[in-house]
Amino acid sequence: MSILVVEDEEKIALFLKKGLLEAGYEVHWRSNGLEALEAAREKSFDLVVLDVMLPGMSGLEVCRQLRENRRRFPILMLSARGAVPDKVAGLDSGADDYLSKPFAFEEFLARVRALLRKQELAAETRLEYGDLSMDLVTRKVERAGSPIELSNKEFSLLEYLLRQQGHPVTRAMIAEHVWNLDFRSTTNVIEVYINYLRKKVDAEHPVKLIRTERGRGYQLGVSA
Repeated sequence: MSILVVEDEEKIALFLKKGLLEAGYEVHWRSNGLEALEAAREKSFDLVVLDVMLPGMSGLEVCRQLRENRRRFPILMLSARGAVPDKVAGLDSGADDYLSKPFAFEEFLARVRALLRKQELAAETRLEYGDLSMDLVTRKVERAGSPIELSNKEFSLLEYLLRQQGHPVTRAMIAEHVWNLDFRSTTNVIEVYINYLRKKVDAEHPVKLIRTERGRGYQLGVSA
């Protein structure tokens, strides 16, 4: 599980990072809102811990922009302001939970676990990578909030790439899992459908998600 901690006070950030690492989570730290938004564009996180008082851009604005960009990971907001109106403002900006400072780390960790459990339940019917999302129940696919119309086979191919995101898949693997066939090197049907997906998923966006890994196959993920 990958967690983004957005906190400008280094002492607090290191305290949270140390505790989360000891609990077995992968942790990334950013100290301001702009860096947090950039990190969220480059990587898909399982949870964001977001301080309200940040330099340059408030945590409330960061939260609003993340939600406007269809980032669906849970957000746990932290703030020294614990009055009811402050909590309401945080939740209305798009946060899933609000924790007032100072707090016991045990409570913080329990809230993290609760939000991740909720996210895992939602993930059973939803696949995401960056600004690309797929609802397995409604079969709706969106990128940056815009709907993408796919044929049944295109949907199955994209679903397989999403499930294997970050890992290259060979043409033989695609043939087996998407077409339920043994791979035959003489057919170019996989390349044809990969091109269909590229036109629908990547053509209108500067960041290309469907990559060709020379000698290995294809991979869903941005270039390192």
